[in-house]
Amino acid sequence: MGRILCVANQKGGVGKTTTAINLAAGFARAGKRTLLIDLDPQCNATSGLGQQPTARHALVQRNPLHESVLPTPYEGLSLLPGSRSFQDVDALAKSNDSQADAIRLHLAGELEGYDFVLIDSPPSLGGLTQTALAASTEVLMPIQCEYFAMEGLTQMINVIRSVMKKHPGRLEFGGILLTMYDASLELTREVDAEVRDFFGEVVFDTVIPRDVAVAEAPSHGQAVMDYAPRSRGARAYIELCLEILAHE
Repeated sequence: MGRILCVANQKGGVGKTTTAINLAAGFARAGKRTLLIDLDPQCNATSGLGQQPTARHALVQRNPLHESVLPTPYEGLSLLPGSRSFQDVDALAKSNDSQADAIRLHLAGELEGYDFVLIDSPPSLGGLTQTALAASTEVLMPIQCEYFAMEGLTQMINVIRSVMKKHPGRLEFGGILLTMYDASLELTREVDAEVRDFFGEVVFDTVIPRDVAVAEAPSHGQAVMDYAPRSRGARAYIELCLEILAHE
């Protein structure tokens, strides 16, 4: 089985879904067979790739993945769309071990053909995020360069450690990604220094700059590499893909 990356942060607006979409598209462009799973009830990863949410989530229905995944504009990238069904959100969010194990086993039997699987989790610390973490092999945390970044990071890490204890030897810390980076701001430089001083090599070398192209691309159903290939955001996500691929 390939690498399963959960893109997670309990805070909204930090570039979580944007990162999931652009990494998935980047891996596919690099020739890696990739699957993006939308577990966020907002379904932004689904709409960001030009698709519509489903009435019922395939993971709740236990439908075979090959019957449920949708094509995307990117060769080699498939999408397991999200659902806004309250019933499905509740079922997926049940944080008991049996529910997490059932989803993990359901996925495990059908992911052999993928090099990378990315799971876009909701902006919360609840059961749905914990289920996504339990089904993954790595967690990638985007954080915005703002005043409360470290506070939110500490809370998220506590949840990750709890999942690691429940499922020892499976989940690893993939890395922390600094997003909406503006080097001209003193606050950005302070957050950068503080995060790198505390977490060291866990923090990616690549940072994602503030770039309007990154924000606009999902409304066109595209990754930023296609929407604005010469933009700073496009270059940054390509560099992030290369950084992750270098650790295969």
